[in-house]
Amino acid sequence: MSDTSKPDQWRTLDKDLNRLSRVEYATMHVSRPLVGVGVSLAFILLAALAAMVMIGQTPGMLFVVAAAGFGAYMALNIGANDVANNMGPAVGANALSMVGAIAIAAICETAGALIAGGDVVSTISKGIVDPERVADTQVFTWAMMSALLAAAIWVNIATWLGAPVSTTHSVVGGVLGAGVAAAGLSAVKWPMMGAIAASWVISPLMGGVIAAMILAFIKWRIIYVEDKIAAARVWVPVLIGLMAGAFATYLALKGLSRVVSIGMGHALVIGLAVGLVCHLLAIPAIRRQARGMENRNKSLKTLFAFPLVVSAALLSFAHGANDVANAVGPLAAIVHAQQEGAVSGQVSIPVWVMVIGAFGISFGLVLFGPKLIRLVGSQITKLNPMRAYCVALSAAVTVIVASWLGLPVSSTHIAVGAVFGVGFFREWHAERRVRAITQARPPAKRLPEAERRRRKLVRRSHFMTVVAAWVVTVPAAALLSGLFFLALSALLG
Repeated sequence: MSDTSKPDQWRTLDKDLNRLSRVEYATMHVSRPLVGVGVSLAFILLAALAAMVMIGQTPGMLFVVAAAGFGAYMALNIGANDVANNMGPAVGANALSMVGAIAIAAICETAGALIAGGDVVSTISKGIVDPERVADTQVFTWAMMSALLAAAIWVNIATWLGAPVSTTHSVVGGVLGAGVAAAGLSAVKWPMMGAIAASWVISPLMGGVIAAMILAFIKWRIIYVEDKIAAARVWVPVLIGLMAGAFATYLALKGLSRVVSIGMGHALVIGLAVGLVCHLLAIPAIRRQARGMENRNKSLKTLFAFPLVVSAALLSFAHGANDVANAVGPLAAIVHAQQEGAVSGQVSIPVWVMVIGAFGISFGLVLFGPKLIRLVGSQITKLNPMRAYCVALSAAVTVIVASWLGLPVSSTHIAVGAVFGVGFFREWHAERRVRAITQARPPAKRLPEAERRRRKLVRRSHFMTVVAAWVVTVPAAALLSGLFFLALSALLG
């Protein structure tokens, strides 16, 4: 029946139902972000209740309960911000869907935290504050609570602004600010702070340069040869072996240290053995996959897709093993101080504290991670499986090289720096090719300089936002932490 043949009351009812449908849709659209906030608040409350049950009726119970809530909040923010660096390239290269990336990352982050997460953590993060200057249990507790809350709030702000920042540097800034507020500037070990500040430059530069070198190698030995598939059969297994060896070395240093003491030499031997085995296993697998493929770049993307997914999963596992301790370290320090009545330079992380960190990271990733995953994966520069694989391999290799050289680096800065490195290398390479082509053309047919500048492959606005957020992270977290410490001292002192 057409609208014109309907009685007036039915047409009126249809209009009213359409209005209700639009109102319902608008309500769902507006309330969707509130679901994440509600789930987050519920998780924070559960973490606080869990702390109350685990700590029991002790004099410092309220401090531990409040700190558990702050630790859960910090873990949520790590999941929302930091994990994007691991999964963003795979999603941007279309090797993984957003749902698949979130599922893999949640599982691997949790497994890394619970299986290989550090069981001992420095209470004064990275040794930047002299423990003797904050030896009073009450002052120390207030300082750690301030540091934890300040770091979490700053990472939350950075996520809202769309800037991937280092959560480790956020915690360092929080501890620095609270330490200065509690004991003055002389309590800070400034040479250590100088080394951490140097990592702002070292981390992204190393990641970017190594990623650009790997991409240059792939272009030289695979993409720009006459028989691409034959070249891929030779070199893709080599790259897979290199990736496996780098991650085996990294995980031997981080994970096996809980069982047996392993130095860099032994870790490299383990990595070499694992890399060689994976290289030999990859040779027949890549040959089977390459059989019948056309001699096109599209075929190469297929060959790199599965190794990229595996590397993203390994990056998430390594991140969970390494960074969860940084997130819940201040909470573990508060628990130890309240239970023992004394401040210690290093403390063990209770299992229930590690569980809060692990599950908090997963919840934060699921609820708020997609925004920065899209930014890192597709909005800084366009990635395909080959470029994204360069980012993942660069992240693994750079951490090993930095550990070997004793340099303090940030995994976030390395991964994002690698994305920028790939993008800027592509710009340089494309400009070089365009210049060679245009020089052979008559002047009338050459591309104008202004048009060449417009065709940049890295978005400058995102580049400036990220760099500014990196520079501001430690000072911002320190300022917030200092203010929180002064407020707690005034309220509870």
